[in-house]
Amino acid sequence: MKKILILTIGVVSISFSAIFIRFCPNVPAISIAAWRMVIASGVLIAIAVIRKVNFTGIRKREWGIACIGAIFLTLHFASWITSLKLTSVASSVALVTTNPIFVGIFSWIILKEKQQKELIIGIVLSVSGSLILAVGDGGLSGLAITDKQALIGDILALTGAVMGSGYLIAGSIIREKVDTFRYILMVYPLTAVLLLIVTVVGKFPLTGFSHIAWLNLILLALVSQLLGHTAFNWALKHLKASMVAVTILGEPIGAAILAFLFFRETISLSQTIGMALIFAAILISARKGGKSLPKEIVT
Repeated sequence: MKKILILTIGVVSISFSAIFIRFCPNVPAISIAAWRMVIASGVLIAIAVIRKVNFTGIRKREWGIACIGAIFLTLHFASWITSLKLTSVASSVALVTTNPIFVGIFSWIILKEKQQKELIIGIVLSVSGSLILAVGDGGLSGLAITDKQALIGDILALTGAVMGSGYLIAGSIIREKVDTFRYILMVYPLTAVLLLIVTVVGKFPLTGFSHIAWLNLILLALVSQLLGHTAFNWALKHLKASMVAVTILGEPIGAAILAFLFFRETISLSQTIGMALIFAAILISARKGGKSLPKEIVT
């Protein structure tokens, strides 16, 4: 019951990500990602200071994996948040949540797990669904700038899925040795620093935003990051990475509903078909694409 509750909180929290981001229309994607992690990290560091948290017992190997996880998370946010500026919420979230497919692939490559036929079928269905989604956005229908932007947005969202999968694999490995709070205390600030570097180098603004934008940046950090991402990082200790990835499938459904309520953004027939194929791909591949799950979890 505790696992279900925490995962539900995680899904609901991350479903609001796209909505909060859409309410920051004049804030560059990289700036949004940077502030998301800076604010979340600031809260964590304050709590750590009060609780006098230390990193005793954490080896260089764990720090190395945390750095790798931070790099993946940085690239995930940079690509996915940018995609939300170029394509629909439904397509962006549906594509970015194809990560169970890539979690399965990474598990095969990194953890040397045997590739199963379910994973191959899932990859084929996933690619097919992604192409249909791209067409549904107009990304392959013509030469108009908006069409090109939609296609680029879809590609960036898919890139975000790959990077997010690397982040999940890193978290799954390190959570075997490090507790949730110390893990996110390692990864979130590292990610914040990396994003700030990208922001400075790219000369993206960090100030001058509207009050509404600041409010949504704070909500993005507190709700989607500290509640949502942390819930999944907690789950990585108790559930396999593939199971956690499958749970994230609730995000596109929640985000699509919220996008309709807030923006009256509809979902076309082709997008529905594409999402259905992606969902089928994830459900099929998740059974064998990642590490073997205990029976009680699978059922």
